[in-house]
Amino acid sequence: MEKGFRIHKKIGLIIGPILFIIMYNLPFIIIGPEADKVLAVTAWMIAWWITEAVSISVTALIPICIFPLFQMMDIKTVAANYGSPIVFLFFGGFVMALALEKVGLHKRIALNIVKITGTSPNRVILGFMLATAFLSMWISNTATTVVMLPIALSVIDLLINDEDGFSKGDKNFALSLMLGIAYAANVGGIATIIGTPPNTVLVGFVEQEYNIQISFLKWMMMGLPFSCIMIGVIYFVLVKFVYPNNLSVLNDSKNIINDELKKLGPIKGTELRVLLIFGITIFLWISRSYINDFIPSIKLTDAGISMLAAFSLFTIPFKFNKGEFSLKWEDTKKLPWGILILFGGGLALASALSGAGVIDFIGEMVASNNAYSAFLIGSMLILIMLFMTELMSNVALVAIFAPVVAGIAIGLDQEVLYLLIPVTMASSCAFMLPMATPPNAIVFASGYISVHEMAKGGIVLNLISVLIIILFAAFVVPNLW
Repeated sequence: MEKGFRIHKKIGLIIGPILFIIMYNLPFIIIGPEADKVLAVTAWMIAWWITEAVSISVTALIPICIFPLFQMMDIKTVAANYGSPIVFLFFGGFVMALALEKVGLHKRIALNIVKITGTSPNRVILGFMLATAFLSMWISNTATTVVMLPIALSVIDLLINDEDGFSKGDKNFALSLMLGIAYAANVGGIATIIGTPPNTVLVGFVEQEYNIQISFLKWMMMGLPFSCIMIGVIYFVLVKFVYPNNLSVLNDSKNIINDELKKLGPIKGTELRVLLIFGITIFLWISRSYINDFIPSIKLTDAGISMLAAFSLFTIPFKFNKGEFSLKWEDTKKLPWGILILFGGGLALASALSGAGVIDFIGEMVASNNAYSAFLIGSMLILIMLFMTELMSNVALVAIFAPVVAGIAIGLDQEVLYLLIPVTMASSCAFMLPMATPPNAIVFASGYISVHEMAKGGIVLNLISVLIIILFAAFVVPNLW
């Protein structure tokens, strides 16, 4: 058995199928014969997702194995969820991110953003946060953090080796820089549909179950302002209240950034080609509805644009005679294929819950008990999601809770997006614990942060983000959808 296979994982591995067997063979009916079967599978998946007894992507294969076997859904219908257009939207985004990383363009973009912001300690922190957030809009928050961390550590080394050693102010600067990078990676992804997997899970769910299409542009009209506000809040809380550093100008930090840029050398032709495809893709995502109206003979979709970008990176040569392309298929070994399977499994589970009447049942239960207002219930759901994501995968959480939240919205006679979007946003606002998100874990592993130090600022930011999301839920989301 693998090293580090902890007791809660062992228990989860056993409890999952046992829960399925017990619930499948209950002598009484909970909701209905078909619904109870789906609930049994749901219990199994939740047990494995919470304990991470196996990879969350492996858990997402349960529907395609179990639904056809027990005649809950035929194999053709289940498999269609794993090939949803949303899966291909994210696949194209992954390929584009892979190209940015392969040619080193992501690092060049980040370094230039940091260079612009200045050399005072707080400006250095702000520069790193802005660069991290921008990259996280397009590539995974994990990859973004991995890129930014070594550069940040080089800046911190300046303080360790200066005349006064590693003072309290230096320590606070290091804390703010490390936490700022992790938190910016988390909230930066909220700005775009492809920025973080929970966004894509939500978009796929509402399109599949309610025929509601959320365009790249419309999501960005909401997500980008939220990310910008959160970056400002995170920066202000860290450097002004929780970990103020009161340091003077860090002149040598500019040298570090310049040295890193020199290592990259002048911008190369491969970078320019990837940058061009990247820019055209973003332009098409933002303007596709206008293009569709202007040229009725074509039909652009967000997923189609994403796949065109991926196709171009594989097929447009930058050295025709040598047959050299921006990407080769071998490069896709680095793609997080498991996340794509996770999308499919989440959509399959949601489809089964809806088809079996579970979502309608939840809606009827909520409608019959109108003791609480929609605003209060929505606020409670945001709070619950945000603090639960500290303990388990936010992608799995959204996959589990999206159908439940949709049922609650129906019961409250609310548009499903009015609850689903804020709850999904909350799933990416985890600031308290190292295990909450990969960026948190990565900066924690740097050795400059303790759990207590992360939680100290994290709890404040968690509560502030709940309030901001509630305000967005009340005033922004209803005006966009």
